[in-house]
This record gives sequence, structure tokens and C-alpha cells, in this order.
Amino acid sequence: TFLVVFNGIAGGYTGFDGVQHDDVINFLPMLTLPLTPFTLLSPSLGLLLVFRTNSSYGRWDEARKFWGLNINHTRDLNRMATAWYGHDGIPIDPEKRAEDLRQVSLLTWAFVRSMKRHLSPPDEDETAYIEEINSRLSPSQADAIASATHRPNRALYDLSVAIDKLPMHFMRKNEINKNLSIFEDTLGGSERLLSSPVPLFYTRHTARFLSTWLLLLPFAMYDPFKGSWNHVAEIPAIVLASVFLFGIEELATQLEEPFTILPMQGFCDKIGANCDEIVSWRGQGLDAKSVVEENMDAIAPSR
Repeated sequence: TFLVVFNGIAGGYTGFDGVQHDDVINFLPMLTLPLTPFTLLSPSLGLLLVFRTNSSYGRWDEARKFWGLNINHTRDLNRMATAWYGHDGIPIDPEKRAEDLRQVSLLTWAFVRSMKRHLSPPDEDETAYIEEINSRLSPSQADAIASATHRPNRALYDLSVAIDKLPMHFMRKNEINKNLSIFEDTLGGSERLLSSPVPLFYTRHTARFLSTWLLLLPFAMYDPFKGSWNHVAEIPAIVLASVFLFGIEELATQLEEPFTILPMQGFCDKIGANCDEIVSWRGQGLDAKSVVEENMDAIAPSR
């Protein structure tokens, strides 16, 4: 707007009646720039924006895959613990089985909830986190996790102990513990993303390049819009270009910190609900020998 008004004063303008008027102040220069430098620099700016957006999206995609692995392997862990509990002729106490599997489910949830808290800004949901673990875990378990320096590690340790207490063959425990190693990998990968953002000098250079380019662009676009009344069509054109280009920069900035935009609380709630449902399938007579024989006959009838 300033440029259109200034150049109208310095170089003349067209009135509402369509009459061309001379310059109001004849010693002021017209503020224009050649378009060629912007044409030459456009590919460089495009490459900067593309690389920044791709790298930021790659960080978001990697973080989402880590949480996808958490969801899949928490289900896998609880499924194996529930299905394999009490096999190999070990007598089963229904109440003990229920409590043991409940502990596995709760501590699985405690790990992902602690991981979510660990990856969130320092004071974002500390109060909610403490309330949640105190409401679901025993006081001693909640206090041990909440007071730990690295809460996800403590929750994962407690889960490992709970798995070790399950009455099943050690080979099956080893299979279950493979999921815990995957949890360590997803936690470590997430910490890497959290502690290694896109280099600051690259972010600043892109922002400065884009800001300078858009700041000077109206001077180069003044003459190409001479076909409009007093070049006024340049104003919405520059506004739209600025909105879209700065939008790309803002999009990259948001994706660069994926844990601030991923619905991690929803993931934790989903994992907790899934694990509770899986361990609720304990018992139900499915381990009885007669039931197994009947199922085998139905699947592969004797010939």
C-alpha cells in the first residue's frame, strides 16, 4: 500500500474519473527494482523451503512411526503375557493371574504415559501426569516412577520385573522381553529427535532470505501491474504470496517439533484401553485340555 501511494505521488496517478494526473512531488524518485534478481533467486529460495519442509516432515513422520511401534508392541506384549500365562502344567490361581496380568497392563501404560511426559515441554502436563499415575498405580509404584530421574526407564524396569514374575517358560519370557528392547529403541529415537532440532543457522537463514525476498518483491512487481488502476492489484497479489510462502515456513516450524503436535495423550489412552481389554481375556476356560481338543478337531477333523 505504501509503495502504491508513494509512487502515485512521485510519478503520477489516475483519478477515479480515469484522468491521468501528474506527480504531486516532482523531485521524489520512483521506487522500483528490476525483476531479474528475483527471477534468479527464486530457485534458491524454493530449494531452501523444500529442504526445510522435507526435513521437518521427516522428523514428524519418524516420531509418528515410533509411537506406532509403541502401540503395536504394547498390544503384542500383553497378548503374549495373557495367552502364555500358566502354561507348561503350572497350576493357575485365577486371582493371582488376574493381578499379575493387571500389573503388566498398568505398567505398560505407565511406560508410554511416562514417555509422553518425558517428551513434552517441562511444565506442560506435570500435574495431570502425577494425578494419572497416582490414580492408576499403587502409591509405592507411583512414587518410584514419579521420583525417578528418568521416568520412562523406571517404568520400563518395573514392567520388566512384572514380566519376570509371570509363571511361564523362560523362552516365552524372552520373546516378551524383545518388545521391551523395541520400547528402548523408540524412546531413544524420540530423545534423539527432541535433542537434535534442525540447525538454528539454517532456520534463521531461510527465514531471513524469505523475509528479505518478500520485503523487496513489491518494488520489482510494480511495473508488471501497470495494467491495473494505479497498480493497485499488486497489493492483494503480494499479500497472497506472503501468506502462502510464510505459511510454508510456519508449517515447517511446527513440524520440526513433532511431539508438540502429535496426539500423544490420545495414544496413551488408546494403549491403556487396549492393554486392559487384552488382559481381561484371562482364563475363560480357553486353556482347558478338552476345549483345545475340541478346537483341534473342528480345525482338522480326523480322516
